[in-house]
Amino acid sequence: MNSQPTVFSQLTHWIHPQQFQRCVDRYRGMYKVQNFSCWDQFLCMAFAQLTYRESLRDIEACLRSRGNQLYHMGIRGHVARSTLADANEVRDWRIYSDLAQHLIRRARRLYLDEDFGVELDETVYALDSTPSICA
Repeated sequence: MNSQPTVFSQLTHWIHPQQFQRCVDRYRGMYKVQNFSCWDQFLCMAFAQLTYRESLRDIEACLRSRGNQLYHMGIRGHVARSTLADANEVRDWRIYSDLAQHLIRRARRLYLDEDFGVELDETVYALDSTPSICA
């Protein structure tokens, strides 16, 4: 039995819960939410991004196949396609934008003195937010 934390767990470890909650509170992300928290939504979408899921149906199927591991991944709510769709439609995108900016600032401080072998006048970030379109 593997006793090491998963890669997903190691990645989400860098997100401080209070910082995330401040982002949620700033944009009232939990307004009229009963079961599926912003944190659950973020974890589901981060998992989907890391595992190259292409649709809500694909995300739901993959997460359901890992049903016994969801709790250990930090996902507490029931994950259904309609729940994800509703959360993605209603929740304010600025919650996750603020979180991304916080993580970028943190990474910038961590690698301030690192030489990457590339000389750039300005900092460059590449974020993939393109929707995949299946024919």
